[in-house]
Amino acid sequence: MKRCKLLACGMSVLMAMGMLAGCGSGDDTATTASAAGKTEASAAAADTGAETAASAGGEVYKIGIIQHMDHPSLNQIYETIVEELKPLEEAGKIEIVYQNASGDSTMLPTIVQEMLTDGVNILVPIATPTAQVAASATKDVPIVFSAVSNPVEAGLVEALDKTDGNITGVSNSIPVEDIIKLAAELTPDVKTFGMVYNTSEINSVTGIEKAKAYCDANGLKYEEATVTGTADVQQAASSLVGSVDAFFTPNDNTVASAMAAYLQVANEAGIPIYVGADSMVIDGGLATVGIDYTVLGKQTAQMVERLVNGETIAENPVEQIAEYAKMINAKTAKDLNIELTDAMRSEFTILGE
Repeated sequence: MKRCKLLACGMSVLMAMGMLAGCGSGDDTATTASAAGKTEASAAAADTGAETAASAGGEVYKIGIIQHMDHPSLNQIYETIVEELKPLEEAGKIEIVYQNASGDSTMLPTIVQEMLTDGVNILVPIATPTAQVAASATKDVPIVFSAVSNPVEAGLVEALDKTDGNITGVSNSIPVEDIIKLAAELTPDVKTFGMVYNTSEINSVTGIEKAKAYCDANGLKYEEATVTGTADVQQAASSLVGSVDAFFTPNDNTVASAMAAYLQVANEAGIPIYVGADSMVIDGGLATVGIDYTVLGKQTAQMVERLVNGETIAENPVEQIAEYAKMINAKTAKDLNIELTDAMRSEFTILGE
C-alpha cells in the first residue's frame, strides 16, 4: 500500500516537472521569435533610412547637445533648444546632456564617443565641424544638426530633401545677395569689399563664394584676407585698410568670436562691417539680412521633439531657417554718419538706441 502511494507521488512530481518544462520551452520559443522579429524590423528600418530616436517602452530619451566653442550665437541656439524642450524634460520624457569643446576641435571625437557610450538616443551637434564629427562617429544613432549652412557640401546628406541615413537638421544658409544689396542701400559709395573669413569653415567659404559671384555679376570688386584662428582677425582686417570700402564676413564662427578686434580696426578706419548673423550686429557690425539664432534653435528643438514622439529621420528632411533677421546697429550707423530713414526703421530691427 505504501509502495503504491510512493509510486503515485512520484508520477505526480514527474508530470508537474513535465508541465513546467513545457511552459519554459514555450517562453523560450516566444522570446526567440520576438527577438528575431525585432531584429528584422530594425534591419528594415536601417534599410529604408527610417531611424527612430529610441526603442519603444516608455523610456527616457537622452538628448546629447554638443558645441565646439563658446560664442553668443551658438550659445543662443543651445539655450533656445533647452527652453523649447523644457516641457518634455519636465514631463520626464527626455533628459538633456551637454558638452562644449571650448574651441578645441580635437576634443570633439572624444565628446561624441562619450555620449554614444553613455547611451544617448539623439545627438544634436551645433555648427558644421561638430556635425561632421558626429556623422563620422555613428550611422545608427539619430543626429539632428543645427547651424550647418551647407549640409550637402559638408558631406552630411546627399540632398536637402533626401535623408535616408541617420542624419537631418536645420540649415542656416544666409541670403548673401541681400546683404550686398543692403550695403548698396546704406553705403552706396562702396565699390570694393574686404572679405575676412576662415578658410577651414565650409559654411563661411560657401558664403564668400556666393558673395564673389554676386560682386562679379554686378561690377563690384573685392579683396580677401583669410584667418585660421581668432588671433588672426585683427591683422587680417588691418591688411585690407586703405584698399576696401566695406568689410564683409558671412556666418563665420571664428571671426564672430573675435568681433571686438575686428570692430576696433573697422571703427578706426571708418569702414562698415556687413555680416551674416544677428549676433555680429549686436556686437557692432553695421547690418545684416541674416540668421536669427533663436528661430534656428526653435526649429531644431521642434525637429527633435518630432523624433522623440515617434517620427523618423526619413520623415524629416533638412529644413532651411524659416525667417531671417533684418538688423541695423544704430550706434555703429551713427559713428559712420549713416542716417537711418523711416523706411529703414520700419523694415529693420534697430539695435543700439
